[in-house]
Amino acid sequence: MSFLDPIALAKLDTMPLRARVVVEGALSGLHRARLHGSSVEFSEHKEYSPGDEIRHIDWKAYGKIDRYYVKQFEQESELTALLVLDATGSMGYRGSTISKLAYASYLLGALAYLLIKQRDKVGVLVFGAGEPRYIPPRARTSHLHDLLAVLEQVNAAGASGDDAIAPVLERVAELTRRRRSLIVLASDLFDPSPVALQVLRRLRARRHDVALFQTLDPHEIELPFSGLTLFESLEHDRRMLVDPGSIRTRYRRELEAFLARVDRECVAGGVERHLVSTAQPLEKTLLDFITLRARATAHTGDVRWSS
Repeated sequence: MSFLDPIALAKLDTMPLRARVVVEGALSGLHRARLHGSSVEFSEHKEYSPGDEIRHIDWKAYGKIDRYYVKQFEQESELTALLVLDATGSMGYRGSTISKLAYASYLLGALAYLLIKQRDKVGVLVFGAGEPRYIPPRARTSHLHDLLAVLEQVNAAGASGDDAIAPVLERVAELTRRRRSLIVLASDLFDPSPVALQVLRRLRARRHDVALFQTLDPHEIELPFSGLTLFESLEHDRRMLVDPGSIRTRYRRELEAFLARVDRECVAGGVERHLVSTAQPLEKTLLDFITLRARATAHTGDVRWSS
């Protein structure tokens, strides 16, 4: 199963085109996977009864068995999703592939595209330098254009600032207090405070569906540099000249401990967490997300994803 390299994806002209390519690639992979028991094949149906909406009748099923059935997932209330993008300085790092900000914005753009095509309500909250930028959830097709335009603008402006994540998530809690929502955060989580993970767990405890795409560059994972290297902070006025070979073992140990802590907190709090490298094709990342959720919801009937 071949996917488009993130660098090749970035060369496409517009955010809407990138979003569509990512979604089509992921859904193509999903069809090949033949994920039985999920919404992809509408395996959950109920027989039509008075009061059900006629527009939800599965006419293909009627043509085969001469009886009226309603697609069960259509009976679920519409989904409200809030996509949260970290555009702080550290997200601007770029090694041999696209920046973390570009990767995260393309991914959330693809999610917005998919959800709105399913007639779900989608909003976006972007934080970095200055006041967070918030677009309230709506389901109109025209709204998709507005969401993708914002993500395009943020990506073009680049990452900046050093805002803490926790206060932003507290605002998310306030924005979603009246309705259970799907909350998706794309961030490297490079925040010295552990409070952000606690707020994510509180959001989940309030019965929101919470997912985290922890986005890292391969260079941040491996520290592949050699010889004296000048490291500059993307969020503060700090520089450090070091020999990476002398710190590589300790660096990797510290990074592994950090990632393990994030994973433990998410597992304990019921937060769905994906550790994502910016070298991984975005279609693969979206496919993994859809597949995991489809398998999990196949047992509960709370189906959201369709093609």
